[in-house]
Amino acid sequence: MKTPVTLIAALLVSVLSALALSASAAASRPNIILVMPDDVGVGDYASLGNPVIRTPYVDAFKKESLLFTRFHVSPTCSPTRSALMSGRHEFKNGVTHTILERERMALSTTTLPQMLKSVGYTSGIFGKWHLGDEAPYQPDQRGFDEVYIHGGGGIGQVFPGSCGDAPGNTNINPTLFHNGTFVKTTGYCTDLFFAQALKWIDAQRTAPRPFFAYITPNAAHGPHVVPEAYYRHYRGKPGVTEEIAKFLGMVENVDTNFGLLLAKLKEWGIADNTLVIYLGGDNGGTAGRSIFSAGLKAGKGTTYQGGTRAAAFFRWPAGRIPAGAECAALSAHLDLFPTLAELTGATLSPVVKQQVEGRSLLPLLKNPQSPWVDRTLVHHAGRWPKGKAADSKHAKAAIQNSRFTLVNNEELYDLQADPGENTNVIAQHPEEVAKLRAAYDTWWSDVQPLLVNENVTGVPSINPFQELYYKQFGGSPTAAALKRMDPNSPLGGGANAGARKNRKAKTAN
Repeated sequence: MKTPVTLIAALLVSVLSALALSASAAASRPNIILVMPDDVGVGDYASLGNPVIRTPYVDAFKKESLLFTRFHVSPTCSPTRSALMSGRHEFKNGVTHTILERERMALSTTTLPQMLKSVGYTSGIFGKWHLGDEAPYQPDQRGFDEVYIHGGGGIGQVFPGSCGDAPGNTNINPTLFHNGTFVKTTGYCTDLFFAQALKWIDAQRTAPRPFFAYITPNAAHGPHVVPEAYYRHYRGKPGVTEEIAKFLGMVENVDTNFGLLLAKLKEWGIADNTLVIYLGGDNGGTAGRSIFSAGLKAGKGTTYQGGTRAAAFFRWPAGRIPAGAECAALSAHLDLFPTLAELTGATLSPVVKQQVEGRSLLPLLKNPQSPWVDRTLVHHAGRWPKGKAADSKHAKAAIQNSRFTLVNNEELYDLQADPGENTNVIAQHPEEVAKLRAAYDTWWSDVQPLLVNENVTGVPSINPFQELYYKQFGGSPTAAALKRMDPNSPLGGGANAGARKNRKAKTAN
């Protein structure tokens, strides 16, 4: 029979062993950095074939990382960010647009930083959020401990209702929102976002807990406002207009800052146990497509491959991710949540397990040739007029597996034989069409109850970022600005909303 002293000693040994195991697990969890520029296509990198652009740091990173060559995002940016944050299709978070409250990620959604917090991570966001500017939707309420962002979908953007940035903002010397307070900065936006991220990482690197840094510059989203020194060397290149030169300069500047980040990780001695994910863009190609499109059809805002393909690089030396390798498995942004959950040992609740529909990429990170059961991915551009969700089932929509993609319910492409989607083979493969249509019908029915932002009420008459700005600095919006922010304006869904021109919404990405 054990004495009380023996029992206490055994209990103490058990507790200490558990604590040691917990400490060991925590120590093995990598720091995580995810970098994702805006509006940069798969063809906008030199190492992926672009003949004009200079991206030496991403090019070098490619040799050190595993590249997923068939990785997909959403056709526009809020949807991509929502899927990435949740591990499921953006429509299931209520995100069907980039403005008009339809960019707000449902408050019932558990986010990536909230999941990581459950296993001891601290998280910071630097750049673009674009999943809701009203207080409950802002990143500090969705799991982020450090916030350094602009508002809306782009610096200086203003739209009716809740989506918009600080008044009069621009990429050079922008006013940025830092942990609940606006700061008036000096410098170029991308440089500022990376500098703040590095400052925060420097403060976290000696802490006992791992960190997650989400670096999402608004570059190279338009308007292409960038210091001339960053783009003048592209002038005069074949096919390069002044606007394209600015775009290329913005992309190159992201690359330069990415290089500085990698150098600091090495200098600080934390590169080995830091998982760095470079997601090459948040949607398909934009201004650079006329220079090089990587052989893909169409671009941002479409559901052809050129609208949803993105380059995704993973590097984690301590995790033995193979360097200089490629993986052709059909994968997507919604796979990042379950991948990081498994990698960090997070235990998902039944509710979160039900939320997550992506797959863990961990087997492929260990061995890019691991078996990968075929799957379907649904792409939908959304952006239908208010009240027209039911009529938009097949508008700018696609469903694909690893071989075929069915676009707009009318076009079938064999991606193995025709990656550029040039030949419609719908008549030749009726069985494949039937399977894809059936899967899409099920998906469309599943998302209908979750479209929670389609008929919202109580929309603010002033963008929350503008209201906070004027509360801090004084003053008030001009009459013209108030009219622009009015949710009852045509763009905001008022009586004449159906008559608005499509061109008005094209910048709202």
